[in-house]
Amino acid sequence: PEAMKGALARHDVILRDAVEGQGGRVVKTTGDGLHAAFAVAPDALAAALDAQRRLTREEWALPEPLKVRMGLHTGVAEVRDGDYYGTAVNRAARVAAVAHGGQIVASAATADLVRDDLSPEVALIDLGEHRLRDLGRPERITAVTHPDLPADFPALRSLDAYPGNLPVQRSSFVGRAEDLAGVRGALEGSPVLTLTGVGGVGKTRLALQVAADVVARFPDGAWFVDLGPVLDAGYVAAALSASLLLPERRRGTLAESIVAALREKRLLVVLDN
Repeated sequence: PEAMKGALARHDVILRDAVEGQGGRVVKTTGDGLHAAFAVAPDALAAALDAQRRLTREEWALPEPLKVRMGLHTGVAEVRDGDYYGTAVNRAARVAAVAHGGQIVASAATADLVRDDLSPEVALIDLGEHRLRDLGRPERITAVTHPDLPADFPALRSLDAYPGNLPVQRSSFVGRAEDLAGVRGALEGSPVLTLTGVGGVGKTRLALQVAADVVARFPDGAWFVDLGPVLDAGYVAAALSASLLLPERRRGTLAESIVAALREKRLLVVLDN
């Protein structure tokens, strides 16, 4: 722990120097992360490359080098009291979340803006479209490579990397940080969690966002079961089996076959209505 405190302090210095060296502004630190804003996308990319090279050269007093993931996104944001708000800010965080330590990734909006200003040693690699954990529209993700930086990384940690059927949402999830934290905390302490409230308050959207946030804890994925169309309790098991894509039962009741199929799995099920 003591070594990590020093490493994080050094991490903050390196990133802050890289950001400010390219004319950017550190908006805030977020625990072990940093949120920065730039006037133009090429400056953001230059800062990310500079920071990663410095981090790679640093001799860390840790069992393993400190590896930092970085995500770049471009969009309109609202400034209030020195902080930035809006869907672009949330999407930037989601883009960063799919990367691995030591990797730089960019959204399509940013990649298009920096493509014509790349130095000869920098390359952009299209990693295809990925569903981010804001459950909004898929995002085309581009990896940024440089000869001084690692180039081989596992598949992106997007929703596509996990089993499941969480539905795409019409808009990004904005705010409600306390609600998210409360539900995540309650879920850690119980195998079953119920969200209650008046109709239209946003229970389903909150539950889906929590499921997307914690899906990495469930190797067999996060699954959504819509019970709204089910008018008879006798059909609940059938709806569950169909949504989880379970094989047809060979013996016993449907409920017994569901139990048998899920007994060895670790997954999160969101039952709606």
